[in-house]
Amino acid sequence: MQQEPAAASPSPGPAIAAAIRREREQARLSITELARRAGIAKSTLSQLESGTGSPNVETLWALAVALDVPFSQLVDPPAAQVRVVRAGQGPRVPSEHANYAGTLLSAGSPRGRRDIYVIELSAGAVRRADPHISGSVEHLVVAEGRIRVGPTNNPIELDPGDYASFPGDVPHFYEALTPHAWWFLVMDHR
Repeated sequence: MQQEPAAASPSPGPAIAAAIRREREQARLSITELARRAGIAKSTLSQLESGTGSPNVETLWALAVALDVPFSQLVDPPAAQVRVVRAGQGPRVPSEHANYAGTLLSAGSPRGRRDIYVIELSAGAVRRADPHISGSVEHLVVAEGRIRVGPTNNPIELDPGDYASFPGDVPHFYEALTPHAWWFLVMDHR
């Protein structure tokens, strides 16, 4: 039986552009003020809102924190009643500073504020994360590889099948200790 080639993931750019604009307008912030609060250039924000910029995870997290919304609210397209995300598909956002990418599988409802991701990281890469919105807790289960994660002052090492949770509203990091590691991450925004 011949397998169909996997469909390429659609670019998340247009959905991200619309979401940033929607959240900025809902917060009643100017482009200048949101850029200042997020610590990014006004031109970068303008490009992201127009769909011509190339979003990375660091910039999107900074915008989410400045807007006080979960990261997923900026990258998740409107959900259908039945949703399937095939392996290798979904809104995948790379890091600017490490060989790291996050793929949002499911965003929590406005009432639940819970997001589910698949995270991939190559050995030797370290992804440092600034604090997320207040009350955030990260839950993860390692699927493959060995990783070191957690708050910068209290890291933990995990093997396949291990589960851990830690505060996401403090500086934290992810580090792959094997050639390729990936895990499921549930971000709980209380």
